[in-house]
Order: sequence, then C-alpha cells, then structure tokens
Amino acid sequence: MTTLDPRTRMLLEAPIAPTIARLAIPNVLVMVAQASAGLIETYFVGKLGTDALAGMALVFPIVMLMQMMSAGAIGGGIASSIARALGGGRRDDANAVVLHALVIALAFGAIFTVGLWFGGRWLYTQMGGSGAALDAALVYSNWIFAGAVFVWLFNSLAAVLRGTGNMAVPAKITVYGVIGLVPVSPLLIFGWGPIPVMGIAGGALALLLYYIVGTLVLVAYMRSPKSLLKLSLTAIRLRAVFFRDILRVGIVSAIGVICTNLAVAIATSLVGHFGSGAIAGYGTASRLEYVLIPLVFGLGAPLLTMVGTCIGAGKRDRALQATWIGGAMAFAITELIGIAAALFPRAWLSLYGTDPVMLETGTVYLQTVGPFYGFLGLGLAMYFASQGAGRLLWPITATIVRLVIAAGLGTLAIYLGGTLGHVFLAQSAALLVYGVGIALAISGGSMFGKIGRPRRTADAVRGVQAG
Repeated sequence: MTTLDPRTRMLLEAPIAPTIARLAIPNVLVMVAQASAGLIETYFVGKLGTDALAGMALVFPIVMLMQMMSAGAIGGGIASSIARALGGGRRDDANAVVLHALVIALAFGAIFTVGLWFGGRWLYTQMGGSGAALDAALVYSNWIFAGAVFVWLFNSLAAVLRGTGNMAVPAKITVYGVIGLVPVSPLLIFGWGPIPVMGIAGGALALLLYYIVGTLVLVAYMRSPKSLLKLSLTAIRLRAVFFRDILRVGIVSAIGVICTNLAVAIATSLVGHFGSGAIAGYGTASRLEYVLIPLVFGLGAPLLTMVGTCIGAGKRDRALQATWIGGAMAFAITELIGIAAALFPRAWLSLYGTDPVMLETGTVYLQTVGPFYGFLGLGLAMYFASQGAGRLLWPITATIVRLVIAAGLGTLAIYLGGTLGHVFLAQSAALLVYGVGIALAISGGSMFGKIGRPRRTADAVRGVQAG
C-alpha cells in the first residue's frame, strides 16, 4: 500500500458514505453543468417557436445517446479500467489506457458523424418528425454531429481523470464552459452586430464550441506535471489487451445506453401520434429525466471508481457496501425531484414555452412518471457500481426489460386507442422493474459471479480478511 497514490488510498480506506459524497459534489457540478448546457440551449431555441422546439426534441435523444455512450458507457469502461489498474498498483497500465481511450473516442465520434449525416432524415421521420419540425431537426442535427469527435474526446478525457479519483478538474472546466455558453448561445442564435442570425444552427454551434475548448483544456492539463496520468502520443505502443479491457465494459454498457435512449425515441414516436405540440411537450418534460441521469452519473462516477479500485485491491465486501450506500443516496435524490415535478409540473414546463398542448402533455407525463424517478436513480447507481466491478450482465438485462415494457405496453396502448396517460404509465412500470430488478440481482451476488440467494460470498470474506 505504500506505493499507492493518496487518492487511491482514500478510495480503499476512508469511510464510504462521506467519501462518495465528497467526490460526488464536484462531479455532480460537472453533470449538472453539462445538462444545463442543453437546457440553456433549449430555453433560447424555444424562443424560435414550437416547430424549432419540436425539432430539437427529435434530435435530443440522439445527442443524449452520444453523451451517455461517451461519458457513461465507453467512459465508464475507461474509468473502470484505470481504477482497477491503479487499485492493483499498475500505474504504467493506467497510463497506457489513456492513449487507447483517445483512439476509441476518435473512432466512435466518426461513426456518429457519418451515421447522422446520412441517416438523420430517415431516423427523425421514423420518430414522428414532419414539416417544419423535421426541417429544424435536420439543421440542428447536421451541425451538432459535425463535431461529434470533440464530444467524445472531452468525455473520454474526463473519464480518465475520474478513474484516478480526480473529480475537481473536470468540474472546474465544465462549469467555466457553461458560464461561457450562457452569452454565446443567444449571440449565435439571434445574432448581434456583425454576427449574423443563425437560428437553431447557432445553438448547435455554441454547444460545439463548448466541447472544443473543453477538450483543449483537458489535453493541456493531462500533459502538465499536475496530472497523475500522462497523455503521451509516442511513448506507448497500442496493444489489443488495453482496447479489450476498456471495451469489454464499455460495449456492454453501450447496449444499455442504446436501450435507454431507444425507449425515449420510441416514446417520442408514440407521442407523435398526437401531433407536434405533444412531441414538444413530451420532449420538454422528459428532459427532466435527462437531467436526472447526469445527476446520478455525478454520484455514480465516484461510486464506479471506488468499486473498481476496491475490486482491483481485492476488497470486494467494501465494494458491495459502497454499492448499497450509493444506490440509497441516488434513490433519495431522484425520488424527491420526481415527486416535486409531479406536484408542480408547470414550474418546469413553463420555462420553455406556453403552448397549451405542450403544457398539457408535459403535465401528464410528469404526474405519471415523476413519482417513479427514484427507481431510475437506484438502477443507474447500481449500474455504475457494476461497471466498476466489470460485471454488467444483469444490469443490461434489466435495461433491456425496461425497453421491452415501455415500448411494448406503450405500443399496445396506442393500438387499443389509449391516451397519452396510458403511454406514460407504461414508462412508469418500466422504471419500477428496472430499479428493483438490478437491486435484486446485486443482492444475489451479480457483482462477483452467478447470482443466488443474498449472502456474502467466500471471495468477499477473503477480500475483507486480506484488507
């Protein structure tokens, strides 16, 4: 233990709840700031009219898919790989992961750019887009995905730092970036002086500038003496073993992310049967869920790092304790927000517009789904803990089941002539099964092997004795 970095030692030995909370505070600021970037943009785009808001609602699930894949899925694989390496005292391997992570980020960024440039029209049409709303969606999509590589690089570098237990630097860079975004976004959308009016494209460009500048600052930090791990483009040879270590967690996690966002995309398509105003209402209301996901990510990232570090050091029982504590914290936070949204839906919705159909649809959604947000928080926190352990079979299974329930029951409701309330009720049931399902799997030992009746495993007992 004498060779361990102080951050690593803290993850292995400090009291669990206070450590998670202390690490989560700057990380929550990161996630809230990133979510705020999208909300700021939505606020100003909403001033362009309902069609622009509906167009943005069509693209937003895909933007969040990219965000969640780069920060939560592949980013989780990066952080998990680094945490396990540092927990086992293998700093050279952790350094090697950095370059491999950037190569992966470049590849995925290019895939998103090409895929959305050539397939965007078909995708947004399938989601219910038409007319002026579809035109707005295509303009926004083409701009935002032109710079997909920078979104991937930014989130991958931030994941590297989180894997070392450094939550403060990504927090500072992100918060300062969002502060800069506040004046830049309306400036590019509405124009001023020599700067032309760009409309919805200006919002996309402002967001891209945020990621470009943030990426450059992260690169500079990781090449400085302050960084525990170093970004080197020449000293490390690319090796398949490091790609596998990242992707074996990241790719499986990406399946979960795709299912989560596919559920939202399908729901958007189902809501599309009720018109563009309904799409705008659902897109605006469900954006609160997309705020909760980064919020739980802020808690889940240090949880992932702690669990991964403990697993690498053989302290499995401590990893399990951290999982339950983190899950309880996430449930409490998200449930409180969900109940508040259900009680006061228009306090959220009126920030983005006054269209009656938008407000009515959003209110039905928040009153139906909001009270179940706690199960979303519980499931996500335990999902991140499972990433740290490198055991994702059951969390991914629960995510797929969530998709099947939300899409299947929602489609059945439309087929039988149901209302929007019935479509949203299907989503509530899906969240309940998702959260409870992952909790039951972890209680049965899914983080350490095959699940069975809840008990401490022999490996966990040995881990405690060894610690």
